[in-house]
Amino acid sequence: MSGGPEGRIRVTGNPRWIVGVDIGGTNLCVGLVPWEGGEPLALRRLPTLAAGGGEAVVARVVEMIRSSMAEVLGSTGAPPEAVAGVGIGSPGPLDRSSGVVITTPNLGWRNFPLRELVTDRIQLPATLDNDANCATYGEWWLGAGQGVDTLVGMTLGTGIGGGIILDGEIFHGVSDAAAEIGHMTINFGGRRCKCGNYGCLEAYASGPNIAARAVEGIEAGAHSLLSEMVEGDLDALTAAHVSEAALAGDVYAHEVILETAKLLGVGVANIINALNPGAVVIAGGVTRAGDLLFDPIRAEVRRRAFRPAAEACRILAAHLPETAGVIGAAAVFKRVAVGHL
Repeated sequence: MSGGPEGRIRVTGNPRWIVGVDIGGTNLCVGLVPWEGGEPLALRRLPTLAAGGGEAVVARVVEMIRSSMAEVLGSTGAPPEAVAGVGIGSPGPLDRSSGVVITTPNLGWRNFPLRELVTDRIQLPATLDNDANCATYGEWWLGAGQGVDTLVGMTLGTGIGGGIILDGEIFHGVSDAAAEIGHMTINFGGRRCKCGNYGCLEAYASGPNIAARAVEGIEAGAHSLLSEMVEGDLDALTAAHVSEAALAGDVYAHEVILETAKLLGVGVANIINALNPGAVVIAGGVTRAGDLLFDPIRAEVRRRAFRPAAEACRILAAHLPETAGVIGAAAVFKRVAVGHL
């Protein structure tokens, strides 16, 4: 079965679930989201293992979909047609109309027909959208962004993704490339980014780059609990470790979090000045630092954004950090299929 253009998806009968698929640079997550909204059932999570190539990633995704469907249908006795289809979120840029991932700096895919590969194996209709769009849509539907008409989402993962909701609709831009927030330049001539540019926000404040900046300081002689937390294996250090150490009172980790917050604050201020949103929702392991991260972000925004825009915008931690991508991918499918949530 070919997925076909999104506009041709038709849902009949009384669907009960939508499969949500969240493809990230580090992990894959799959679950069945109730048609009317709710926490995903039969959630599955596996490493992406992108170095094995796109076909291998798709094979794992397909097996996860089949396993999740079998668990839910088996436990409820519902027929297969109770699953309406599959919503897929993937890093991009991508072409939603053809279901092709054009390129992904963190996965190494080029012109990869992701939607067709999934639909041919699962024999269900599917949609494809940017993974950060999906995470933002999930937070808007069921999470921190409920009730906000104009919302910007930032996902601090392997890269930094972004999503924009305008009047309840995902804003895609003229070529499906809107909201690449991680690739705004915040330091002319700064650190090199995987996209090939220099000084991108992602090159400083994505999860791996927060960890990389922390490692650079430790190797230069900074004293920190971080080395002990990873038993001396600095290659294993993550942004979540930095957050945990900061919360435990580690002075150096706190310095890294503060610098990260200022960098993110510059990016958020740019967003607020450009879009005047009602809220900016931030997700990612580093947000475990809580107010140690968010208070200086808000302070930096107050210094840099126009006052009326800054005062009108709430800067919030995501409410669905583990499942927003799965929920949002399913929401995109439902929106395309029936025109509303």
